Amino acid sequence: MLALRVIGALLAALFLVTSIARYQRRQISRLSLIIGGAISVAVFLLAVEPGWFDPLFETFNFEPGSGQRLTAVLLAAVVVLYLLLARLTAYVDTNERSIRLLVEALGQQNFDWERAAHIPEGKRIVVISPAYNEVENVGPVIHAMPAEVEGHRVIPILVDDCSDDGTADVARAAGALVSTLPIRRGGGLALRVGYGIALKLGADVIVSIDADGQHQPEELPILVKPILAGEADHVNGSRMLGDYERGPMIRQAGVHFFSWIVTLLTGQRVTDISSGYRATSAETLRKLILTQDQFWTSEVTIEALRQRARIVEVPVTFLTRRGGESKKPKSLRYAWNFSKAITKTWLR
Repeated sequence: MLALRVIGALLAALFLVTSIARYQRRQISRLSLIIGGAISVAVFLLAVEPGWFDPLFETFNFEPGSGQRLTAVLLAAVVVLYLLLARLTAYVDTNERSIRLLVEALGQQNFDWERAAHIPEGKRIVVISPAYNEVENVGPVIHAMPAEVEGHRVIPILVDDCSDDGTADVARAAGALVSTLPIRRGGGLALRVGYGIALKLGADVIVSIDADGQHQPEELPILVKPILAGEADHVNGSRMLGDYERGPMIRQAGVHFFSWIVTLLTGQRVTDISSGYRATSAETLRKLILTQDQFWTSEVTIEALRQRARIVEVPVTFLTRRGGESKKPKSLRYAWNFSKAITKTWLR
């Protein structure tokens, strides 16, 4: 017990000295110094002379030698740790949201607004392509997009997630309007930036399409037709109803598994929850609350269902990547993060 008290006193003193030094270097706030200092002093005094706390223990009738006092100290320590964790979590969440909003604002600010001002008036379908280092693929994707679908002008927008290979330049040369993010945050945040821009441009329908060549721009009319016909608010392009080039078996199994999970959670049959090829009406998009920076594909559909949107799936064709490297993590890590995204969205 003596050795434990000595170690506790030394650690408390070290923590106090470190807190003071960090405060002097402006690395922590005065509030953090006060909280850390109070905890350090309490632990130090408890280690040096536990008898000083006898009046407090006696107030609650904690008898010495019965283990009650040790239990009380441990319980108090747990409560303090819980409160510190709650404070840290709130602090992290606040900063995370601030960074997210800042990047989104900068992304919209960095958009080609001058070029967009020359787009003729009329009905519009805005196609959003989040991209990171897709210089080999983005040009053919944009070139393959139809200029018009059922009287709606098609406007391709690429949101460059801080690429370093010239993706933005190739997209502009191919005819797309471009927004460039200052730091890489993931496809979900890039898509939200594109969604915000599309609504400001007065889009009637907003489509998301991968920039890696897996989705077929020629199938855009199939994707938007249910919305233009007034039969749906959100359309999901499903490779399971259409066709796809076979990739790793574990990925195919994952598509089936997660689609089945979402079907159970929402009560509506979904065959391809991980598809990034989808269309949403502007009216529905304005209602969606989207927060995922990555693994966003499930969030859009689940959130649309939560808003009671009419959702249909249409058959589309998925190809394997034509060039460059996939940005997706390894299968198990991808599955874990995709599961978290589904859970967080469903629990909202």
